[in-house]
Amino acid sequence: MEKLSSTFTASHGVMTAEVGVISGELELRTTCHEDGVLSLKITYVGAAEWYTLPGEEYRLHDLRDHEVVHRMLVRVLERG
Repeated sequence: MEKLSSTFTASHGVMTAEVGVISGELELRTTCHEDGVLSLKITYVGAAEWYTLPGEEYRLHDLRDHEVVHRMLVRVLERG
């Protein structure tokens, strides 16, 4: 299992499954499990509670793509 984490500013907000839209200084954590399942969590920088990004099960066909997918998600969420 590999975890990657990045901080970014979401001025237009990011939708979460639990609380709706959050914005500001956020941290994205992606976890890639051995079977390729990708977990997407987000929080306010420094906060203890993590939220999930909406959607169905995310899966990578090649575990080596985890870093690239993580960076793309950060850029897209940052863009708004």
